Amino acid sequence: MARLIARFEEISGGYDALLCDLWGCYHNGIEPFPAAVAALRAFRASGGRVILLTNAPRPIPGVQRFLDKIGAPADTHDAVLSSGEICARALAAGTHGRRIFYLGPDRDLAMLEAGAVEAAPLDSAEAILCTGLRDDNTEAPEDYAEEMADWQARGLPLICANPDIVVDRGETRLWCAGALARAYSQIGGVVHYYGKPHAAVYAGCHEILEGLAGAPVPKERVLAIGDGIQTDVAGGARAGIDAVFVTGGIAWDTVGDAPSRPDPARLAAFLEAEGQAPRYAIPHLQ
Repeated sequence: MARLIARFEEISGGYDALLCDLWGCYHNGIEPFPAAVAALRAFRASGGRVILLTNAPRPIPGVQRFLDKIGAPADTHDAVLSSGEICARALAAGTHGRRIFYLGPDRDLAMLEAGAVEAAPLDSAEAILCTGLRDDNTEAPEDYAEEMADWQARGLPLICANPDIVVDRGETRLWCAGALARAYSQIGGVVHYYGKPHAAVYAGCHEILEGLAGAPVPKERVLAIGDGIQTDVAGGARAGIDAVFVTGGIAWDTVGDAPSRPDPARLAAFLEAEGQAPRYAIPHLQ
C-alpha cells in the first residue's frame, strides 16, 4: 500500500530532484494550481531541482508558450521536457522515414517541422504521426474506427506523441492520442510510443539533471509526481525511481468521493487492479 501523505514536505527531504507532471498536477489546462506552485517553489528553495515532465505532443518551445499563456511562474522549475520533444528528435533522426501522414489538431502541426519530416497523404506515407484527435471537443476514438482499419490494411505504423488516454481541461475530460494508439493496437496496428512511461523520456530527464548538477543524480534521489497511473507511476517504476501518485487527478472518482478525500481501501483496490505500487500517494501536490 502506498503511504498516503497530506503535504509534500513530509517526504521532500529525501529527494534532490522531481519529475513533475503538468496536466492534473501542476495545472488544469486553464491555470496553475496555487498549492502546486508553492510546493515546487519551496522544494527549489531548499536546493532541489524540478523538471516539468509532460506528455504534451509538442516540442519544448510549444510547451513553454502554453505555460506562459496560462500564467505559470518561471521560478517553479529548472527545465521542461515533453513527449513531443522526444518524438520530434526521433523523427529528425529518420527513425520512421521522412514522409509522414499527420493526425491531430492544427495547433500541433509544428511537430512536422520540428521533426524535419514531410506531410504526406496516406498513399505515400511511411507512417502516421498522431498528436491527438482532430477535434477533442467533439470526437471520440470510436469515430476513427473506419480510418484505423484502412491504416492497418496499409501496414502503416502509428507514432504516438502523447501516450495519455485522457486529460481534464478544467471540468471537461478529453481524449488524447494514447486512446487512439490503444484502439489501433487492439486491431493489430503497430504503435511506436514517445513519452511517459517509456524509457527515452526518462533518459532525457537524467541527462538534463546531470547537466544541472554537474554530476549524475542517483535514481534513489529522483522522484516522479503524477496522476497518471499507467504513465507517471508506471514510468517511474520502469525507470527505477520512486513515485507519488496524485489521487485527486484523473482517477479521483475511482479512489474517493471527492478529489481531496481519497479512500484508503478504494485506493488500495485501484492500485492492485492497475498493477502499480507507488511509494506515496497524495490528494494534490501541495
